[in-house]
Amino acid sequence: MKLPAEFEKRMRDRLGKQFPDFLRVYEEPVCRGIRVNTLKLSAEEFAAISPFSLRPVPWEQDGFYVTEEKVGAHPFHFAGLFYSQEPSAMCAVPLLGVQPGEKVLDLCAAPGGKTTQIAQAMRGEGVLVANEYVFPRARALLQNVERLGVTNCMVTNCDPSVLAERFPAAFDKILVDAPCSGEGMFRREEKAIAEWSEENVARCVPRQRAILGNAAEMLRPGGKLVYSTCTFSEEEDEEQVAWFLGAHPDFYLLEQKKLYPHRVEGEGHFAALFCREGDAPGAQVFSPRRGPLSPAAARAFSEFSEGFFAEKKDFRLCSLPGDGEEGRGDERLFALPEEMPQTRLSCLRAGVFLGWCAGTRFTPAHALAMSLKRKEVRRFVSLAEGEAIRYLCGETVEAFSENGWCVVGAGDYPIGIGKAVNGRIKNHLPKGLRRTERT
Repeated sequence: MKLPAEFEKRMRDRLGKQFPDFLRVYEEPVCRGIRVNTLKLSAEEFAAISPFSLRPVPWEQDGFYVTEEKVGAHPFHFAGLFYSQEPSAMCAVPLLGVQPGEKVLDLCAAPGGKTTQIAQAMRGEGVLVANEYVFPRARALLQNVERLGVTNCMVTNCDPSVLAERFPAAFDKILVDAPCSGEGMFRREEKAIAEWSEENVARCVPRQRAILGNAAEMLRPGGKLVYSTCTFSEEEDEEQVAWFLGAHPDFYLLEQKKLYPHRVEGEGHFAALFCREGDAPGAQVFSPRRGPLSPAAARAFSEFSEGFFAEKKDFRLCSLPGDGEEGRGDERLFALPEEMPQTRLSCLRAGVFLGWCAGTRFTPAHALAMSLKRKEVRRFVSLAEGEAIRYLCGETVEAFSENGWCVVGAGDYPIGIGKAVNGRIKNHLPKGLRRTERT
């Protein structure tokens, strides 16, 4: 692998006698990992059904090394049973010590690996705000949040400065996985090598400082903040820590770690844990919230629920105007967490998207299926791997079920919504989520 000469000089100066060991890493295969999604099953339960050989990642209790290259092609990926994540990237979130019921912000969240790692620690309790400034990346973030069945997340598409104005001292925990020069990803991404330069490193520094400054404004006294990057650059790592402490005297450093690929089984990553002095509750910008629901929508969803759910579910419902998608309805229904921000933001999704209402008809959304477990629905169609792949390719499958809306699963785990009609399951998997080939 051809590395930039300036980068090699930097690393030789920094590592000294260890530099040859560091350089040899780039002749070796990349490390691959997955993180089991404990919102759907335990690591032990996944190990019992895993199609891959698993070896534990030492710094993440639900993380495992895998050797397979295309884990994302397996139906269990579509079922959200795991997230394909570089092993070293799993090190930052455990530092935060997230607890159920907290208010947590992931400020630079796409594509969602660390967001969903936080969500697992929250276990559906509290509020998670996942923000991504670049809109296409925010859409990818939303897809991963929905695939893993996260129910208490608000996905926003805002500049961090906008969030800082709306959420002063509001969060218990904040993660800043900052945009960086990407040196730690050189072994995995040739594009990162092509884009690297001394000038790019220098450009990253002020952007990271601005984001960190915004994050500091949003953390309550006594709260914790993790700053992380996937680079080796001291300007973006250790020097940023020193700058942050100097610029924010009410913060102190609790821990910092730097992973090098010749020292650990993983790529390059840096993480620093800060705490804000004091102890005070977050600002009161979160409160119970329900949206106005038209009588027709309320009736349509109630009738759907009676035939769809195994037992009555008490959703905190919110209604928004229809989005015009395939003319499906005049209203979109959402199930919100107990508390949500009372503020107007550029928001892609809050809580769980339940579906569309049009007159007396309710059409369930894919996200609803992904948020449920098998025992929660009346009609669950369990498919073997081959049939599950056919469904994921957008095909109609043959399976016995009472007529009506059903959840389609790979084994016991949902992969989407279908409609059973006389022994056939009509496919309602969104086109953008379908597999492009069977093999």
